Amino acid sequence: MSSDSLRNFSRRAMLGTAAAFGATVACPALAQNGTGSYEMEGDPGSNIRRNISSFRSLQWQPYFTNLSNGAILVDTTSRALHFWSEDQSIYRLFPTSVPLTEDLTRRGRTSVVRKVVGPDWRPTPSMKLRNPEWPDYVPPGPDNPLGTHALYLSWQFYRIHGTHDTRKIGRRSSNGCVGLYNEHIAELFSYAKVGTQVLLI
Repeated sequence: MSSDSLRNFSRRAMLGTAAAFGATVACPALAQNGTGSYEMEGDPGSNIRRNISSFRSLQWQPYFTNLSNGAILVDTTSRALHFWSEDQSIYRLFPTSVPLTEDLTRRGRTSVVRKVVGPDWRPTPSMKLRNPEWPDYVPPGPDNPLGTHALYLSWQFYRIHGTHDTRKIGRRSSNGCVGLYNEHIAELFSYAKVGTQVLLI
C-alpha cells in the first residue's frame, strides 16, 4: 500500500486529532481526589469530562476470586479500565474507548494471550463488509489503528490496544476492542502478563 493510500485510510477510518483541535492534544491524567473519585488534569474539553463521575476507584473482590497474574476490569458503561497487580501493590484506572454499538460489545471473562509492541492490523471480515474501502493490511506505525501496543485476548479479534486518534477515548467509537491513549497502553502493557485475567462488564 502506498503512503498516500495509508494517509487516505487514516483520514477516513480515524478522526484527525491535530487538525480538529489545531494543535496536539495532550494526554489528560486522572488524579485521585481523596474521596475515591478521580478528577481531570489538563484538556478541559475532553470527552472524558462527561464520564468523570463514573471514574471511581473500585475494589477487585466483587469481580475476581483472586488476583493471580493480575486482573483487568473494563467497565463499558463508565468507559474505564481498572488494573490490579497480583501482589496488590499497583492499582491503575484508565479512560477508554468502547465498542460503538451493543451488537459489537462483548462481555464476560477472558485473558491476555499475547502482548505485541508495534502491532500490525487487519480488518475483521465483518469490518470489511461494513467498510469495503478499508485496506486489507496496515503495518505498524502512526497510521495503525492499534496504536503502539496491543494486548490480545483469548476472544478472536478482541484486543486492548492504543490509539493515535485521541478523540476516541471516552467515547463509544470502536469496532469491538477497548482503546487507550498510547501512553496508557504502554503503562498497562508493562504491568499485564500473558495470563492476566480480563473481565468486561
